[in-house]
Amino acid sequence: MYLTRVEQAMLDGEEGATLQKAIEILVALGDIYGADRLIPVKSAQIAGVSYKTIGDAGLEWISDLHGKVRIPSILNPAGMDLQDWEKMCIDPEFAHKQQLIIEAYEKLGINAQCTCTPYYLEGFNATYGDHLAWSESSAVSYANSVIGARTNREGGPSALSAALVGKTANYGYHLDEMRNPTVSVTVECELNGSDYGALGYIVGKMVGSKVPLFILKGKPDNEELKSLGAAMAASGAVALYHVEGVTPEARNNKFAKPDENITIQEEQIREIYNITKPDINDLDIITIGCPHCSPAELSLIAGLLEGRTVNKEVWICTSREIANKHPELVRSIEKSGAKVICDTCMVVSPATEKYKTMMVNSGKALAYVPGMCRVPTLFGDIYKCIKEAVRE
Repeated sequence: MYLTRVEQAMLDGEEGATLQKAIEILVALGDIYGADRLIPVKSAQIAGVSYKTIGDAGLEWISDLHGKVRIPSILNPAGMDLQDWEKMCIDPEFAHKQQLIIEAYEKLGINAQCTCTPYYLEGFNATYGDHLAWSESSAVSYANSVIGARTNREGGPSALSAALVGKTANYGYHLDEMRNPTVSVTVECELNGSDYGALGYIVGKMVGSKVPLFILKGKPDNEELKSLGAAMAASGAVALYHVEGVTPEARNNKFAKPDENITIQEEQIREIYNITKPDINDLDIITIGCPHCSPAELSLIAGLLEGRTVNKEVWICTSREIANKHPELVRSIEKSGAKVICDTCMVVSPATEKYKTMMVNSGKALAYVPGMCRVPTLFGDIYKCIKEAVRE
């Protein structure tokens, strides 16, 4: 792989051990995947933040790094609400270790906002054709598919390395030829809302890491596309998809229809709503916001909860910037007894593990929660979630 003089000097250790290790990681990935060079990236989004997932070994590794990131960089969700962790009943020792992780990242110049939806944040939005180094699976899917930016599904160390170097290896979804669809998915029924999460849950398992081209009866909005991509990234490893006539690359390019085709029928979508059958009488927590809620989703939830009181634990997960920009929605939601939770989500927080049964509106959460949190999980749309939240 070709390196510039500056890059070679970095690899030779002339800019210190941290940058040497960072570019070693990028060069190793480039060599493995046949990259010709390193390319500049506009921003980085870094996974490996929750103490639940990285533990003491991860904290020690991050703490030993020195230097400053060279591009705007942000973090994946942490294991707790960083400002109000006590309302989640987080153990103080866990909270202490989590704060140390955040401080270690901040020392490197990384923005300590912790969210899986960085594309909602002011000053961090990506645009069509931008090269990025993002690592959270749903954010990668949204960037590639809905925005038309270009990023591989980076691991935490490689995204951090890209942030420190300001570049990543030129392979995978950075290349035109890797972005063509490899399987078509024809959906024979109309879809609404959480149906897109159910569709993603089904298709991710079927296609793995292929690039699907969807032929749909309707035109999903960006919230529904977010749900579709997040579920496929969780149940499979889909990092890029296209929707005929909807997503930017499908509009801009005349893709040849792939030889492989999958057909999805309405009965398959309906089955996902009954995929797990824990006793609904054991339902003791309802969580919405995986990926993190947008302002539109917060507004919908606030409207559904207006004048009502929840009778179960209810978490509405979003980024702190979105919550701070919409305090009236936060107040309205919390007036019902529901909790607006920032910086974290039900998947990466240890706080969820004490509950008997969880209801989610997200195909991504449906894929992750039973295994990562060991909590039986029910699936329903936002309307069903709120109905169960206020049911006595």
